[in-house]
Amino acid sequence: MTTYTGEDKIQRCSWCSATEQYTQYHDTEWGFPVDDDRRLFEKLCLESFQSGLSWRTILEKRDNFRNAFDNFEIEKMARYTENDVERLVQDAGIIRHKGKITAVINNAQRAQELITKEGSLAAYFWRFEPEEKSTYEAVSTSVESTEISKQLKKMGWKFVGPTTVYSFMQAMGLVNDHHPDCHLKPKIDAIKAQYKRPT
Repeated sequence: MTTYTGEDKIQRCSWCSATEQYTQYHDTEWGFPVDDDRRLFEKLCLESFQSGLSWRTILEKRDNFRNAFDNFEIEKMARYTENDVERLVQDAGIIRHKGKITAVINNAQRAQELITKEGSLAAYFWRFEPEEKSTYEAVSTSVESTEISKQLKKMGWKFVGPTTVYSFMQAMGLVNDHHPDCHLKPKIDAIKAQYKRPT
């Protein structure tokens, strides 16, 4: 991954140059630390739906996903029935993949169990924050994402492979994978230096 300079003369990670929506997501969300359980669950669900597809597809449909899945409220999704599965499979506004739909409903139930055990999803995931890399390297998995994936699968979660989990780690700020020349890299490093990790 490299960087590009936009019309505003700001240097950003090159991947976000594809669409204005990407740029907005890059500038306001990607890599910023998140500790709200609903937002964390939403991000992990969307990464699960993204598997095998482009992130652009997910971003374009994100509002539809939120409407269809009760804004990813864990308690509501955990109570979904077969009628909800059928409703979602018929919803043209989202990714109508029955396996992924049933997986995220299952994951809502597993999330409730994890929150009961750990206090919050945030407390669990932030435990896996890795050391800051000494050199920049674009990767799709890590030791931590592999371990999280292994643990979640053991707890019964689905569609949470190491690559999906690593994308989630990037999205929620567990790792700051902005390119060293991107204007947000030092800004997010500074935010994380002051950030109080959930326990």
